[in-house]
Amino acid sequence: MRGRLIQGGSCKAKSVLLDGLKDHLRTIKRSGRIVFIGRGTSYNAALATRPILVELSGIPITMEVASDLLDRQGPIYREDTTVFVSQSGETADTLHALECALENGALCVGITNTVGSAIARNTHCGVHINAGAEIGVASTKAYTSQIVVMAMLALAIGGDAISNQARREAIIDGLFELPNIKVKEVLKLDQEIKDLPKLLIAEQSLLVFGRGYNYATALERALKVKEVALMHSEGILAGEMKHGPLALVDENLPIVVIATRDACFSKQQSVIQQLHACNGRLVVMCSKGDAASVSVCGSCRVIEVPQVEDYLQPVINVVPL
Repeated sequence: MRGRLIQGGSCKAKSVLLDGLKDHLRTIKRSGRIVFIGRGTSYNAALATRPILVELSGIPITMEVASDLLDRQGPIYREDTTVFVSQSGETADTLHALECALENGALCVGITNTVGSAIARNTHCGVHINAGAEIGVASTKAYTSQIVVMAMLALAIGGDAISNQARREAIIDGLFELPNIKVKEVLKLDQEIKDLPKLLIAEQSLLVFGRGYNYATALERALKVKEVALMHSEGILAGEMKHGPLALVDENLPIVVIATRDACFSKQQSVIQQLHACNGRLVVMCSKGDAASVSVCGSCRVIEVPQVEDYLQPVINVVPL
């Protein structure tokens, strides 16, 4: 965020400055739709920021898994802005999708962590996330940084709408508080999180339920378990619980439910009650002070995390996970 977020002052408004995009912002704002294309963690990061992108831009937003887009030859039009999200900037299917978008005349934007990568070189414009090199397969700091960059992208696209001004300023304030206040606070859970895997180390499978902003968090948490622990894990949209996943629930299967306080909180409370009724073995992540509201009869293992604005909650929630 350094150098890109302007906190304002007595005569300056709070704003965002993305030098790599400033010459193309007018074109992006006139797009028929914005298509985010990525794979794995990068796709999850885009999915986490979709609600705030839709809210601030007022432009239809589409999320595409690069391999699926190629397999079904999904249409890309000249009026589209295509955003290619990749930690390495060298993801093969994402690069092939970029070639198709260029051939079809779409504006191509890159969001990568690697200066000089193929996506950085071949897109019309973009943003480097500057998270530093990821050492290993499991992308972690790039994921949280991608979410922050795409939140700033949403601010930049919606930057001249007077109706959104108060909301934009609140988002900028939230971004400034994120590293030195909220993330430091969640890192104090270190010992508690170290104790939790001792209960799960012998398990063969793990389900993770999320909703709204935190559906992407559920997908990302499950992906990391597969990549690092070599254990089966599945991220599930909590609204689809009754359509298959509920049949898997018993007293043996460990389940993580992300139920931090947002617009979906009451729905997640209902999900927890239904899982408990099926004797589910639950670990619930909630906002500080909500333990009593989410632990049915005190039977759930609860992780309490700091409360932030809904669009930034995925950054906080993914850290302990």
